[in-house]
Amino acid sequence: MKNMLTRWNGLLAAVFILFLGTMQTALAADPLVDTAWVKANIGKPGVVFVDIRPTADYLRGHITGAVNTDFGKSGWRETRADKVPEMLPEKLDKLAAHIGSLGIDNNTHVVLAPPGSSYADMGWATRIYWTFKVLGHDNVSILNGGMNAWAKDKANPIQTGMTKADPKTFTVHLHKDLIATVEDIKAAKAKGVLLVDSRPEDQYAGINRNPKATESGTLPGAKNLPSGWTTENGGGMFRSKAQLEQLYKVAGVPASGEQITFCNTGHLASIGWFVSSELVGNKKVKLYDGSMVEWTMTKAGPVEQKVRLQ
Repeated sequence: MKNMLTRWNGLLAAVFILFLGTMQTALAADPLVDTAWVKANIGKPGVVFVDIRPTADYLRGHITGAVNTDFGKSGWRETRADKVPEMLPEKLDKLAAHIGSLGIDNNTHVVLAPPGSSYADMGWATRIYWTFKVLGHDNVSILNGGMNAWAKDKANPIQTGMTKADPKTFTVHLHKDLIATVEDIKAAKAKGVLLVDSRPEDQYAGINRNPKATESGTLPGAKNLPSGWTTENGGGMFRSKAQLEQLYKVAGVPASGEQITFCNTGHLASIGWFVSSELVGNKKVKLYDGSMVEWTMTKAGPVEQKVRLQ
């Protein structure tokens, strides 16, 4: 009887430990982590810190053990055959191989470390974060404030040089439901889907435009919620959920319901998607990858210009 009780207690203990591990994994997958979380998890199995800055910046100093992928050069985006730039790759095998070369498999908790100097470079992280979600990998987080926040505390360890990872196999499980297409944009009004422009107000109004777009203005009927609003003073720290919800009201954008975020090339729109889906909690939002550059280059439909300069 005593041996049976001992075995039973051992089984309960094992189950409890497994439960705690599961809870820790769930907590670790929060969309944002802070510097204290990073410091506590350096070197832990199953956690890979990915510095997404240009390689030269990474080599000068990074989070201990972090690997490097250059956001602009490592294959996260490509120019399509019809010359539409900065799109999610049509064939994902090379990107999957690159992810595997960083020591990431389908069980890895990925933590992205952008520069953190502005909302725009936090968009590098949100774009890669969205890409991981599209690839079917949910266990991904962003260091809030990026490397700027990490470097502010001199007690945080900094490593120089290149960290080499043991390659792993990353398998894509594509989630197309996160991607909006030209057809989705054309059908949005009839279906009651709100279009949300994540660009600065001057581009939304049609006063200025991205050089790659062939027309000024926005998608007809779109609301404007500039991505620069979503971080503190336009920097690298995302605002609280309460503040974000307040700003949504100011912009006239509901915090729930079907929406499609867009910008020029799907960069700032990824901030809009991330904030809406991951921080505010609206799981009915998609990202229009091609955005205004695809829309205008391919003459997909009309453009609404709120200001026409003479």
